[in-house]
Amino acid sequence: MVFAIIATLIPSLGLGLLSFRQNEAQISDNVTRELRTLTSDASREVELWIDKRAHEVRVSSTSSAVIDGLSAIARPQTKIRANSATKNPQALAHYLRSVQAKLDTLRELTVVDANGQVVASSGVTAATVTLPNEWPPNSLTEGLVIIPPHWDERYTTATLSIAVPVLSYDNLLMGALVAVLDLRTLQPHLKSPMKSPPGEVLLLDQEGRILVSSQIDADKLKQLDGPVLRRLQAQPGESLVFQGMTHREVIGLADVPENLPVTIVAERDRAEVYSTWVELRDMFLALVGALVIVVAAVAFQLGRSIVGPLQRLIGAADRIAGGDLEVRLTATRNDELGHLTQVFNQMADRLRHSHAEIMAANQAMQQQNQVLETLSITDSLTGLYNRSKLDAILSDELARFKRTHREFTLLMMDIDYFKTLNDTYGHITGDEILTAVARILIQSIRSIDYAARYGGDEFIIILVETSTDQALKTAERIRSQVENMRYSANDSIIAVTVSIGVVQCQSGDMTPTAVFARADSALYEAKHAGRNRAFCVS
Repeated sequence: MVFAIIATLIPSLGLGLLSFRQNEAQISDNVTRELRTLTSDASREVELWIDKRAHEVRVSSTSSAVIDGLSAIARPQTKIRANSATKNPQALAHYLRSVQAKLDTLRELTVVDANGQVVASSGVTAATVTLPNEWPPNSLTEGLVIIPPHWDERYTTATLSIAVPVLSYDNLLMGALVAVLDLRTLQPHLKSPMKSPPGEVLLLDQEGRILVSSQIDADKLKQLDGPVLRRLQAQPGESLVFQGMTHREVIGLADVPENLPVTIVAERDRAEVYSTWVELRDMFLALVGALVIVVAAVAFQLGRSIVGPLQRLIGAADRIAGGDLEVRLTATRNDELGHLTQVFNQMADRLRHSHAEIMAANQAMQQQNQVLETLSITDSLTGLYNRSKLDAILSDELARFKRTHREFTLLMMDIDYFKTLNDTYGHITGDEILTAVARILIQSIRSIDYAARYGGDEFIIILVETSTDQALKTAERIRSQVENMRYSANDSIIAVTVSIGVVQCQSGDMTPTAVFARADSALYEAKHAGRNRAFCVS
C-alpha cells in the first residue's frame, strides 16, 4: 500500500508542483511588470503635475502686480506706473489671495525679497523658504526651488512648496514667489481608473509617511516600516513581499524620482494576486488526495490477500529473533504461503529444541564461571579477597577519594609470632589460626568495607568513609576478639594476638604502594611498642 501511494504521489505531485511553481513565477513577473508600470506612470504624472504648477506660479510671478508691488517695496526710488494697484504690501497680499482663489491647488502664495524676507502673503503665517545664493542665468524659465513635501499641521494635509524668481522689467532679480501646493489635488493623477493596472500608488516622504495615495481614505493607512522603506529604496524596480500600508501582506516596489525627494511605492494585495492560483492549487491537492485514497483502498485489498500473511510471517520471525521461541502460526491456506507457514512452524520447533539444549549448557557454564570468578579474586584458605583484588579495590578507593574527597582508612594487621606458632604446632594448625582470624575480620566489618589477605599472616582491611578515630575503635575490637579467642592443638591451648597499623588516606597517596608503605610503617610501630596493639600514624 505504501508503494502504491508513493508511486501515485511522486509523479503527480512532482509534475503538479513544478507546474504551479512556474505559474507562481509567471504571476510574480506579471505583477512586477504591472507595478513598474504603475510607479513609472505615477512618477511621470507627478513630474507633469509639478511642472504645471510651476508654470502657473511662474506666470503669476511675471504679472505686473507682483513686479510692481515688489519694486515699490524693494526699490522705492523707482517710479511705478500710475495705474498700478499694488504699491503697498496690503494691496499685494490682496492680489495673492485673488490668485489663490482661482487655483484650487494652492494653499498659500508668498512674495519674498532677494534676502528671503517676507513682503506679502495670502496666508496668516507665511511659508519660509531658503533661496539659492545665485539663480541660473535663465532663471526666468528654469529657476525653481522645491522644498521637500511634508505634512503641514496648519492645513492638516501634505504640502509641497516651490519658489520661482521674480525679475524686474529690466531682468534684475528682486525676490521670489513662493507657492504652497496641496498634494491632495495630486491624488486623481496618481492612477488612471481605466488605463492603469491593478494596485495602489502611494507617495511617501523620507520617513515613510504617506503624503498622498491613490485611495480616497489615505489618512487611515498606516506608515511604512523604516527597514522596509530602506529596502525598497535600495532596490528600485525590484518587487518585494512585505507588510504593506493598504493590506496585511502585499507585493510592492518603489521608484525614487531624481528631481523630487519622495518615494513612489506601488503595492498590491498578495492574497488577491494569488487567489486564483491558490484555488487551483487546493483543487489539485484535493484531486491528488482523492486519487491517493482510491489507490490506497485498492492496495489495502491486495494487502489483505498477499501482504497480510507475509506480514504475519515477518512478525513471527521478528519475535523469534527477539527470543520468543513459542511462536506458532496457523496454516489455513493450500497455496505457496500455506506451505511457507508449515515450513516456518517446523523451523520454530527445531529452534525451540536447540535452544533448550543451549540454555542447559549455558547454565552449567555460568555456574562454572561464577566459581572461577570467585576463585580468581579470593584467597583459597581464608575466603577473603586476594592480593590482586586488594590492589584493584585500593586503586578504586584512591580514585574516588580524588574525585569526592571522601576519606577511607586502611588497617594492616599480622599475627604476632606466627612463624613460631607454625614451627611449634605445624602448618595445619597455622592454617586453622589464619582461617579463624579471617572469620573474626569478616564479622567485625560492615558490608561496604573490604577485608583481604595481604600475604602470609598479614591481612588488610579497608574501611570506607571512616575517620581515624572510628578505625581505631574497629581495630581495637578486632584485636580484643582475637586475644580472647583460644585455639587448641595437640592438647594445648594456644593464645593468639595481633598487631595492627592504622593509616588514613592522604592527598599525597598516588598509588596503592604508597598507602601500603605507610600502613607497614604503622604496623612496625605497633610491633616495636610491644605487639598486641593498634597504632595509627598520620
